[in-house]
Amino acid sequence: MFPEEEESEEEPKLRYERLSNGVTEILQKDAASCLTVHEKFLALGTHYGKVYLLDVQGNITQKFDISPVKINQISLDESGEHMGVCSEDGKVQVFGLYSGEEFHETFDCPIKIVAVHPQFLRSHNKQFVTGGKKLVLFERSWMSRWKSSVLHEGEGNIRNVKWRGNLIAWANNMGVKILDVISKQRITNVPRDDISLRPDMYPCSLCWKDDVTLIIGWGSSIKVCSVKERHASEMRDLPNRYVEIVSQFDMEFYISGLAPLCDQLVVLSYVKETSDKMEREYCARPRLDIIQPLPETCEEISSDALTVRGFQENECRDYHLEYSEGESLFYIVSPRDVVVAKERDQDDHIDWLLEKKKYEEALMAAEISQRNIKRHKILDIGLAYISHLVEKGEHDMAARKCQKVLGKNAALWEYEVYKFKEIGQLKAISPYLPRGDPILKPLIYEMILHEFLESDYEGFATLIREWPGDLYNNSVIVQAVRDHLKKEPQNRTLLQTLAELYTYDKSYGQALQIYLTLRHKDVFQLIHKHNLFSSIQDKIVLLMDFDAEKAVDMLLDNEDKISIKKVVEELENRPELQHVYLHKLFKRDHHKGQRFHEKQISLYAEYDRPNLLPFLRDSTHCPLEKALEICQQRNFVEETVYLLSRMGNSRSALKMIMEELHDVDKAIDFAKEHDDAELWEDLILYSIDKPPFITGLLNNIGTHVDPILLIHRIKEGMEIPNLRDSLVKILQDYNLQILLREGCKKILVADSLSLLKKMHRSQMKGILVDEENICESCLSPVLPGDAAKPFSAVVFHCRHMFHKECLPVPSMNSAGQFCNICSAKNRGPGSTILEMKK
Repeated sequence: MFPEEEESEEEPKLRYERLSNGVTEILQKDAASCLTVHEKFLALGTHYGKVYLLDVQGNITQKFDISPVKINQISLDESGEHMGVCSEDGKVQVFGLYSGEEFHETFDCPIKIVAVHPQFLRSHNKQFVTGGKKLVLFERSWMSRWKSSVLHEGEGNIRNVKWRGNLIAWANNMGVKILDVISKQRITNVPRDDISLRPDMYPCSLCWKDDVTLIIGWGSSIKVCSVKERHASEMRDLPNRYVEIVSQFDMEFYISGLAPLCDQLVVLSYVKETSDKMEREYCARPRLDIIQPLPETCEEISSDALTVRGFQENECRDYHLEYSEGESLFYIVSPRDVVVAKERDQDDHIDWLLEKKKYEEALMAAEISQRNIKRHKILDIGLAYISHLVEKGEHDMAARKCQKVLGKNAALWEYEVYKFKEIGQLKAISPYLPRGDPILKPLIYEMILHEFLESDYEGFATLIREWPGDLYNNSVIVQAVRDHLKKEPQNRTLLQTLAELYTYDKSYGQALQIYLTLRHKDVFQLIHKHNLFSSIQDKIVLLMDFDAEKAVDMLLDNEDKISIKKVVEELENRPELQHVYLHKLFKRDHHKGQRFHEKQISLYAEYDRPNLLPFLRDSTHCPLEKALEICQQRNFVEETVYLLSRMGNSRSALKMIMEELHDVDKAIDFAKEHDDAELWEDLILYSIDKPPFITGLLNNIGTHVDPILLIHRIKEGMEIPNLRDSLVKILQDYNLQILLREGCKKILVADSLSLLKKMHRSQMKGILVDEENICESCLSPVLPGDAAKPFSAVVFHCRHMFHKECLPVPSMNSAGQFCNICSAKNRGPGSTILEMKK
């Protein structure tokens, strides 16, 4: 409102508002001359000699008629209970706002300033200073009398005084002085830089940043002065403190007021500009700058041009800058206006972001500071952001932000959906609609599905897959899809989507029919998931045509639901599929499909001959006669040979091998397998007039038939290929057999001798006989009870023991005596005797 409008992306540091209410009423009839700020209230002096106490909103709480002329200065102590006032007619008043305490004095010259002690409330600090042509200190003695003393004079009018703690700083025509009230010593003198400026038109501005830092602004120059303690060794006749200028720099415009802001400065500047047309100077808007002081320059942080009332008529001396230390409030005072500058809070920051259309940053700032903001709501900012994005045409971004901004507010979601419908952008918001918490009205979801169905089948299918089926009325959407299919009956996307809708609606039979028509990969998953085996009994051929391997696996895994018989019947007109099913069934279990083994013979013969012979070998249920008939009809020699052999007709099988296959090796293997002399005889007879066969026999017959039988039958003069090699092989085989027999004989003899020695060593060992051993015949102890009594016992190696007299007397024909228990008739382990006598 007040800063001059400039296109800048840099956010202002301060917020401005005009102090109104009672102030507006005062300034309509009078003009402001000075203002003093306390944390609890304001004191405003006017050109008509009035002093008004105001609250922070500008409402009048009290009025004092001090003088008929201009109020030059108002001073308050820290408690806010005592006030000093001076006026242009030389009057000075210091009085208690809430007590009867009062001091009146009238001087013979205008008093420009007055300053009460900051701790004036305390009895020992009843002091104040006044400034006109001289600086006078007033103190109340112990008898409640006031005494005065001149602190300084002779350098022109005193135009500004600031009291902080025990230090008083004042400015006259020559410069700025600082006095220590306790020691009554003047610490320093800071001379005025630009003496060409009239001090009454461009007065000095003073402010204490803290108890030891004074900031001086005069003309366009600013000095930051630091009061320091002097070391004891340096004192001599000097004051115990001194001032060091830590920073000094010039501003662009004339300074009307100063105030501290943390480690920065707030500067009120009086601006004069030159008109291009009239080529003369005129008063421009005053500026309020925030700067960062550096040793020899400053850095500008922000700068605002203020539109105050009557700025065109004001001079530099008409502006004042007062501040409230605790709250960072700055009051710009001019004759016709009082403007309050405040540090911008988070609400102000958000205002600026919204004004600059930085909605994303505003939303983020509101979320971070949601406990501190008072004038803004996250939801309102978010809705404004969405509207802004829609206006810019960024519909997808706007829809995405709905998720974050609208959250779980179903009513707002529905409102925004209708807004997107009005601009034809339902598709943009569809991916972000809530699907669980909250759930919107079914009509909302149906409206979006219809939008896609009219223009985007793929997008429609995607939504059907992603959205739960309970969000909308399924039957309504099904009917809409069927209506579209009337126009495009072969559209695969619509058919697949309709199948999914049927699935949601638990119309699995209809869904399955569509999936099979489309040959969709999910058909088997659908059957398993929803146990649709009763629905596929008449659709087995379709399933097999789609994917025979998966279909057979599924059918075999669920025999309890679809029987083998039912599957075979359904595939009766498709024998190639029937064979695939039965073949896999046979591989899993040779006995389950035994009733179909006869049928399988023909199926293998027709569609899978390589697996016919393994089937015939593994099956114990197929009729051999039927199988032989089929194999002979189709001239399947190997299979016929196997069947003849299995049926016991080995000679016919061998004959077929020799006559049909002409494979001597196979014939020899067949003869070896059966190891029948007649077969070998037939093989020799068949081969005797066929030299290649004779060679094969000579190379392989040696270990089964005496080769001499074959050699004697060979006709003289017959040329036999590789005869010499064959005979050499026979001799080598014979020699090998002899060597093997001799080696085996040696091993046998060596093993026998080793075992004999082992047995002999074992039998040579002694056997323990004690009191517990009994005679196996009389069952009395072998050892007598009286150790002195002679006895005789026999112990066999089988560990059976007898009294000698209990054993039968050996016959004359027997070479030895045997254990009656172990070897009554044959020699055995107990044949040897150990005889004990005593």
